[in-house]
Formats: sequence, structure tokens, C-alpha cells
Amino acid sequence: MAQSDSFQDESIQDESMVSSDTEYTPEPSTSGQRRVARGRTRGGRAIATRGRGRGRGRGRGGQTKMGLGQEDLQRVEDLQAQRIAEEQARIQGLSLQQSHQLLELCLTRDPSLMFDLLRFTSDVPPPGPPVEGQPTWCFCHNCREMSTDVERKCCRQPHNSCVSSLPHMEVYILQEGVLCLARRIWNDIRAVADLQDTGESNKQFRYAAYRQFVVWQYGALGQGHRVIIPSCCVWKIRDQYPDPHGQYKGFILSRV
Repeated sequence: MAQSDSFQDESIQDESMVSSDTEYTPEPSTSGQRRVARGRTRGGRAIATRGRGRGRGRGRGGQTKMGLGQEDLQRVEDLQAQRIAEEQARIQGLSLQQSHQLLELCLTRDPSLMFDLLRFTSDVPPPGPPVEGQPTWCFCHNCREMSTDVERKCCRQPHNSCVSSLPHMEVYILQEGVLCLARRIWNDIRAVADLQDTGESNKQFRYAAYRQFVVWQYGALGQGHRVIIPSCCVWKIRDQYPDPHGQYKGFILSRV
């Protein structure tokens, strides 16, 4: 059975780097006393650090976790509420035509908003009669059988609004020029050769398309953004960039 390719960003752990200072002269600490390390920075300014367990005090008026007093925190919250109210009033003042123009502009700037639009506008009808070969878990009539339960996922849209048939899918996910640039950037970051033979090239195109889909739908890649791509979209990508032998990897949790 065919299985879906998948991936996952590898998390990069930052390491704190501490440079030595020849003028740094820590004072010896004694039990029960505050430990202070004095020295000079490169700019000549003296510095002092507190020992473990010694932090900045709360202050006379009491401070929040943000370092603001209650009065300042309330002032910030009032300003934020005022700004939100002004934005809502401005939106309510738009005409219907202006609202449509603004929505079209937002969709152009952020294509992932299309999924929110579908959720607001799709009056999901009862599923029609199953077509031949359609899996029982498919709603859009475009999915195909997958090898594992976790991969048996449908976009849950009516047939005429299936995500795999949206024009955005062609422009952002399937267009070869877009994917060519995306895979070159990705291969450069990963120091991977951009192989051009048919089998390997199509494989890289598929992985690039999967990454494009995740960014399109969720806005980011990496840890915390592991998603299962709907079967209808997986097969749309496979049909565009097929494996010569029809062999596809399954869902691999650690795959980038």
C-alpha cells in the first residue's frame, strides 16, 4: 500500500557562550553572605552580579511578572482595550464593498486565511452517495486509501470546495518554479545536494510541496507544527511529482 511522505523540522538548541575577561576578579564568597562578582566590561563600565537566590525586589508598590506596577499594568490594559474598540468601530464602519475588498487583500497577503474563510462559509451538507473506490472516512470524494490510520485524514470540505482543488493549491503548492526555489533554499540550509535525476528530483519536489502546505495552512514549520496532510492533498502532490516505482514512505514522526 502507498504511504505518505512526511517531515519534521529539527529543533536547533542555542548554547550560551560566555567570553572570558582578563580584568574580571571575582571576590571570594563566604557562607551566608551575598556573593558579588565585580569587574569591568570592555567598555570600562563596572558590573556586579548577585548570587544565587538573590533577585530584584518587588518595589514599594508591588510589581507584576512583567516588571510593571499595578497602576502601569492597568493603564496598558486600558490602552489596549481602547485600541481594540477603535479597530472594531472602524471595521463596522466599512461598507459591504469595502469589506469584500479588504478580505480579498487579506487573502492575497496571507493565503492561509483561506482555511478560516472556508470554515465560516461552508454549510457542510450531508455526504453524498460514496463513489467507487472512495474510502469510508473520506468526505470530499477525492481521498484515496492510506496505509495507516493516522494518515487516513480528509480535508472535510464538500466536493466542490475540496482543499486539493482550490486554485491556491496550484499556485503555492504544486507550481514547479515555486517548489524549485523552495527546495534550493531548503537544501542550502541543510547542506544537501540538489539532485536532478527523475526519481530523486520528484522526491525533493514532494517534500518541498509538503513543507509549502504546512506553511500555507499553519504559517510555520518546525517543532510544534507537526501535522498530517489530508489524503486528497497528498495524492494531488504525488500525482504531480510521482515516484517512478510508485513507492512512498509512510508518516515518519522524525522526518523533516
